[in-house]
Amino acid sequence: MLSTLRNAWKIPDLRKRILFTFIMIIIFRIGASIPVPGIDIAYVRQVVENAGLLSFYDLVAGGAFSNFTIFALGITPYITSSIIMQLFTIAFPSIEEMAKSGEEGRKKMAQITRYGTVILALLQATGISVGLFRRALINTDVFSIIVVVVTLTAGTAFLMWLGEQVTEKGIGNGISLIIFIGIISRAPGALFNSIKLVKSGELSPVKLIVFGLLALAIIVSVIAIQQGQRKISVQYAKRVVGRKMYGGQSTHIPIKVNQAGVIPVIFAISVLYFPQTLGFFFKGNFQELVSKWFSPAGNPGVWIYIATEALLIIFFTYFYTAIMFNPVDVANNMKNHGGFIPGIRPGKPTADYLEKVSSRLTLAGAIFLALIAALPTLIIQFGDLPFRFGGTSLLIVVGVALETMKQVEQQMLMRHYQGFLK
Repeated sequence: MLSTLRNAWKIPDLRKRILFTFIMIIIFRIGASIPVPGIDIAYVRQVVENAGLLSFYDLVAGGAFSNFTIFALGITPYITSSIIMQLFTIAFPSIEEMAKSGEEGRKKMAQITRYGTVILALLQATGISVGLFRRALINTDVFSIIVVVVTLTAGTAFLMWLGEQVTEKGIGNGISLIIFIGIISRAPGALFNSIKLVKSGELSPVKLIVFGLLALAIIVSVIAIQQGQRKISVQYAKRVVGRKMYGGQSTHIPIKVNQAGVIPVIFAISVLYFPQTLGFFFKGNFQELVSKWFSPAGNPGVWIYIATEALLIIFFTYFYTAIMFNPVDVANNMKNHGGFIPGIRPGKPTADYLEKVSSRLTLAGAIFLALIAALPTLIIQFGDLPFRFGGTSLLIVVGVALETMKQVEQQMLMRHYQGFLK
């Protein structure tokens, strides 16, 4: 891996992309430390510490939420807007046609997603300012509230632009990298705090060691599942064109166990945060109902939350896999080029076979993602660790790291360098 990175640094184009990504990350971390004016940060931190889901949301935001900085909302509104647009693609034929109409259609879809992001950020910022953190406002006049709402909305819009710039001009998926950096930025502080607690006797060393082993097992499992794939053999028939013979070679179609990556987990977290957002607007009985029945900090809400999260992850895994892998298109392409799977007839039987294999692999990958994502909530429920860094966080971190390094690997292979991913 180090050799690959060294070779990548020697190539001017890749070096520019890496430097651009690094600069964008620095800008993100600088913005994550600029507080929103007119807010009592101590009150915000107290509320976040007492709410399980908000604590994890703060972890994903890299501490920007508990410090109520200009990036406090994070990139969640953009993710939610993307989910809505993808669901609309299935529900409305006109939007589906737009999505399939080439580059121009994708630009229109991206533009609508941006508008949706700003609207959702505006609603969420209003709910947080007027509802959840109203007591944190130093001045409660209309102008002060507008300043807070506009600042939070502008911060999310800037993060969205930042992520798109990284995707276009840098290395990796910009939105995923922002979440990745937000999570790992809290890890050193949490580890240092844990060591201090162990030295003072407030935290058992056994618990810390068990958590470390659990984290290592999760990392190994995530890498195994992310890299796992089934290779379906494909044979191409020989054909004579003029005086030359073409085809006759054997190849394979790689179908990954988890084709959706960490996207289902990120999508599920965004959806689960929606009831909490509504609670910002509707105080009283509704907020108590959400806290008790639909929150990782509630009882019996924690079990409902875990079950809902698992179902959402499984749903989004199948949903995103269906978007990325179309068995009918693959089967038709194979048929048009004279390819076939040994023992399977070309055309519809091949598409049905690919659909069956993909469905089984997706089920295994979806169940794995759901189990890993449930671990941090269970750890919070039954343990007293001083940090919120469990399965979901490690899943996102490892998944994004693998995908980013794969992009670097592809760039290296294009330039005839042998990389570290086999």
